[in-house]
Amino acid sequence: MNDEQAAPPRIVVGVDGSEPSKAALRWAVGQAGLVGGAVEAVLAWEYPRWYGMGVVVAGFDFESNAATVLSQALDEALDPGVPVEIRRRVVFGHPATVLLEASRGAELLVVGNRGHGGFAEALLGSVTQHVVQQAPCPVVVVRGPGPTDGPAGS
Repeated sequence: MNDEQAAPPRIVVGVDGSEPSKAALRWAVGQAGLVGGAVEAVLAWEYPRWYGMGVVVAGFDFESNAATVLSQALDEALDPGVPVEIRRRVVFGHPATVLLEASRGAELLVVGNRGHGGFAEALLGSVTQHVVQQAPCPVVVVRGPGPTDGPAGS
């Protein structure tokens, strides 16, 4: 008999603070509850670009700001005391690259249909489209509220 327990299924979810990413987070937590899994909430950050050059603003901590955005998204999207293990990760890099790397060995990658940036009218955001085509595991795309929907998609 083996005393070692298998690690719970890992579900990676991309979070950027947008309503579609919060919907994806809620879906991932619900799925993790059904399968006894753990959720890895990942927020990728980069220095802003201006005319193709990275911009560094003196005195502004981009990584700390990203961690705050992730915490706020978790607080806004989830009820306190959610009975699912949630691991928070803030990673420097392009969102698609970070999510693809994070999803290696995961059971599932969950993303919103679009996030911050780009055109709000787009059916799929560029990060979402990229990870759907390249992910090493199954991907679930969760549709966030539309332009006329309320915050909860009602």
